Amino acid sequence: MYVAVKGGAAAIESSWRLLEAQRRGSGSLAALSVSQIREQLSLAVDRVMSEGSLFDPELAALAIKQASGDLLEAIFLLRAYRTTLPRLGYALPLDTARIALLRRISAAFKEVPGGQVLGATYDYTQRLLDFALLAEDSLATQATVSTAAAQPNAGQFGVSDAASTVPRINDLLANEGLLETPLPADDAPRADLTREPLMFPADRALRLQSLARADEGWLLGMGYSTQRGYANSHPFAGEIRRGFVSVEMLPDELGFVIDIGDLEVTECQMINQFNGNRELPPQFTQGYGLAFGGGERKAMAMALVDRALRADELGEPHVAPAQDEEFVLSHGDNVEASGFVQHLKLPHYVDFQAELELVRNLRAHHAEAARSLADKPGAPSQPTQELA
Repeated sequence: MYVAVKGGAAAIESSWRLLEAQRRGSGSLAALSVSQIREQLSLAVDRVMSEGSLFDPELAALAIKQASGDLLEAIFLLRAYRTTLPRLGYALPLDTARIALLRRISAAFKEVPGGQVLGATYDYTQRLLDFALLAEDSLATQATVSTAAAQPNAGQFGVSDAASTVPRINDLLANEGLLETPLPADDAPRADLTREPLMFPADRALRLQSLARADEGWLLGMGYSTQRGYANSHPFAGEIRRGFVSVEMLPDELGFVIDIGDLEVTECQMINQFNGNRELPPQFTQGYGLAFGGGERKAMAMALVDRALRADELGEPHVAPAQDEEFVLSHGDNVEASGFVQHLKLPHYVDFQAELELVRNLRAHHAEAARSLADKPGAPSQPTQELA
């Protein structure tokens, strides 16, 4: 941020005080606590964690409170805090087949090994305002929250205590040769988007990093465009699963793997038709999405866009915006987008005065040219408007 004129410090400090008063709201109401936001606005917390690139529900809830519920501002706050944290090490890739399930559905198969788990979802609710929520007794609600806080968090959602191996549907298709087999990962170090700028062309690992913290609305619009025909996309939701997975590390000084905790994630595997080419036979291909917590819509949109961005890899023609990686990835970061748009509120007095003077000079030259043309012999007279 810059200040083009002096003397604005007092006004800025007053603005901070007004902002704090606005955030607090009426003093006749109890202050909203961070723990309430964390427990009762969990989907907002999950989005802030995903797009803020930091899994910490408490800090995400704090950011939401500080930002008065502005999720983009909260994402900015969390991402800024993340830059102050040291890098202690790298975790091993998450094994999402070993998961304590909260939810698991497939739109491609009715009967799947391990079964389908409907879980908590808005998919089958009527989109009608529940006015009964307005009449909830606050004291009863507080008592309910206090009772629930004494219970394990996982138990509130009906998740099993221990993770079990749930086979992926995509793996079953791959065993039949109907689905592409991912290339084995090489030992080359992966770029870290949180420490290095995004460069093009980007490999798939870097694209997935960018998509994972991209704005959900942007991804939703891009993914929706592929479904409406602006890409060679015929998607099926092969599998969507949500649950807790273990985070493991292999410290050099120990020489064996240790479990450092659990993450709640939502994973989506999209299956897309592929007609094949000279090198590859007709088969299904994949799009992948993953988000913290219950970010199901984000994971699905991410998987759609990931598949569209694989056009070069699969030899498909570029016919849609969602297939242009530079366009998609460069405009998906809501922190950068918000900053660039909102910087227009900052003083641009000098720039505007320069353009104002330029337009005045251009208008003067235009008027002079028009007069010179009118003074020439045989110049056409100005047309007159006939009266009706």
